[in-house]
Amino acid sequence: MPINNCRLVTYSPAYTIVPTYECFNRCSYCNFRSEPDKSPWMSISDARSILKPLQSEKVCEILILSGEVHPHSPRREAWFRRIYDLCKLALSMGFLPHTNVGPLSFDEMQKLKGVNVSMGLMLEQLTPTLLNSVHRHAPSKLPEARLQQLQWAGELQIPFTTGLLLGIGETSDDWWETLEAISNLHQRYHHIQETILQPHSPGNQQTFDAPPFNPHQLPEVIAQARKILPPDITIQIPPNLVKDDLWLLACIEAGAGDLGGIGPKDEVNPDYPHIQEQALREILQPAGWELVPRSPVYPQFDSWLSGELQTAVKRSRNAMLLV
Repeated sequence: MPINNCRLVTYSPAYTIVPTYECFNRCSYCNFRSEPDKSPWMSISDARSILKPLQSEKVCEILILSGEVHPHSPRREAWFRRIYDLCKLALSMGFLPHTNVGPLSFDEMQKLKGVNVSMGLMLEQLTPTLLNSVHRHAPSKLPEARLQQLQWAGELQIPFTTGLLLGIGETSDDWWETLEAISNLHQRYHHIQETILQPHSPGNQQTFDAPPFNPHQLPEVIAQARKILPPDITIQIPPNLVKDDLWLLACIEAGAGDLGGIGPKDEVNPDYPHIQEQALREILQPAGWELVPRSPVYPQFDSWLSGELQTAVKRSRNAMLLV
């Protein structure tokens, strides 16, 4: 859904379901995780109770966002089954699931393809030096493991979202290298829907002692990213992490075409409440931009979905007038 030549900005009307906050990684900038065995898993019945009232609201996407259970943990299979069952539940209740739960095996990705209209995983940064700092205690943040995930998504024809985390100890050259890697994989498989440029924004839980990424620098990064990435990859920015209205507009003018999932809470950045739809419109409209809701799968990828998922997407788009 290339929109960069239009005066349109998209967002996904979304709600985030967290199967568990527990995670075996300990990224020092994280404000999401809890220790393994310290976070109860969301039950299917609890999820149904959460989703039921959302059926009468303007919610399309259910983002399944989870902490990671170690691949060799005896609980890994049960963790994966819970994620799969939550996706099935969301579909059965008329929503469109998008799963982002860390690196998965090829077999796990293949299974989730049947109950997701799209999936995602942040590359963050490919520089191995971060393994000696913010990722020192984060085994699944190996750059090659994350690149492998993007390749498998391409091989499996899974519409995919990825992105960069800016300001965690990398250099500007690292940004361009990571963006080039995304571009190269997309030119091979044509499967990347969006690339997120997410500025580091300190929260109360993290141990990483570093200032926030300068939002005034973000338009420059977006403009360069727009030159590196193919035009059919949309650049996404989280508006709650760009507090200044003028700089949010500058980011959009520089080439950001999507504002991501907008819901009641940003689970990854809980200290930064989402800017809701009406407030965003009041920022964008005076500058000549129209905010429009979209599906979590872009129309050019519909044919990659099963017949059942295509029917669900069509029903959702018609009901909510999504693009």
